[in-house]
Amino acid sequence: MKPVEPPSPWDQIPWMTIGTWVPAVLGILLAIYLLIGLFQARSLIRREFFAYFTSPIAYVVLVVFLGMTGKLFSDALDQLTATGPRGVEWPLRAIFTDQRFWVIFAALAPLLTMRLFAEERASGTLEVLMTSPFRDWQLVLAKYVGCLAFFAVIWLPTLLYLPALLGVHARLPAGPPSGELYSILFLTGVALTLFSLLLLLPRLGTTGRVINLILLAMGVGLSVFGGIKHFTSGGPYLISVTSQVDPFPVVSLYLGMFASGAMFLAIGILISSMVRDQLVSAILALAIGIPFLAAGFLGSATGSGGIPDWFRYVSVPIHMEQSFGRGVIDSRPLILYASVTLFCLLMTVRSVEARRWS
Repeated sequence: MKPVEPPSPWDQIPWMTIGTWVPAVLGILLAIYLLIGLFQARSLIRREFFAYFTSPIAYVVLVVFLGMTGKLFSDALDQLTATGPRGVEWPLRAIFTDQRFWVIFAALAPLLTMRLFAEERASGTLEVLMTSPFRDWQLVLAKYVGCLAFFAVIWLPTLLYLPALLGVHARLPAGPPSGELYSILFLTGVALTLFSLLLLLPRLGTTGRVINLILLAMGVGLSVFGGIKHFTSGGPYLISVTSQVDPFPVVSLYLGMFASGAMFLAIGILISSMVRDQLVSAILALAIGIPFLAAGFLGSATGSGGIPDWFRYVSVPIHMEQSFGRGVIDSRPLILYASVTLFCLLMTVRSVEARRWS
């Protein structure tokens, strides 16, 4: 009988663990590399972000978007106070799954992205950017992040709807607020973190950067420590906030809207890098984005609308109605959004590189 050889040290290495962690480590290193590149190009991010506040189109988009969501907010309040079949179980989903909302949402990304490269080419300033010390991917990501930041700003006023829609109530505790210290630490850490992140945009000296990094580390540490202690202390707190409606669908719905918006913005920036006219860029981006929205208009997500399964899979309104609007974070739509976003950004970089050598 052939003797059994002792196992090799290589056989004892958990390859599945390595196969899991190696891509994660590479992804973290890539993210750090991209963040460093964005930090170096922060002047371009600041330029693109504040350019929206000097553009009349941005204000028109903001007013129309808030006007439509305000009307839908009023309708949702009427449904909350109604009885019988007119009631609503998820009030925020009733706003962001309405067909009138998706008409505005369909035009939102094309109008915000049509000027990013098309205006630069038409005015002749794209050649100036090409001669800057930034790489092409830094230029593309800086424009994209600036646009994405303004997209997030547009959504901020809708947070004012949440206390009324969720039935939020605040009350004082009956006993001493033993858990209040951790709440203060958590809020202080969040404030320091946000403040230090904002300080990354302006130009600071070496001493200022060191102080800013210290504030960032303190903010992250305080927010993590205070947050863990806050949610494990059990209270009572100085002010206890309760909600009559499950708040988790709000978090999942805003996550889904932000991720899908990032996808549409990536489509728009790709089209803007390929054409010279802003109106043509907006029309083409709208045409490409319509298949991701059309299934929400063709039939109900839960009824027999005769919609193919693959068409439902790429339909953002159906994602919001069936998953995110119900508090379910489905990874399949997120993978779709991330894949389309990365593909469009990579193609935008290639388009800019082609312009450089043409």
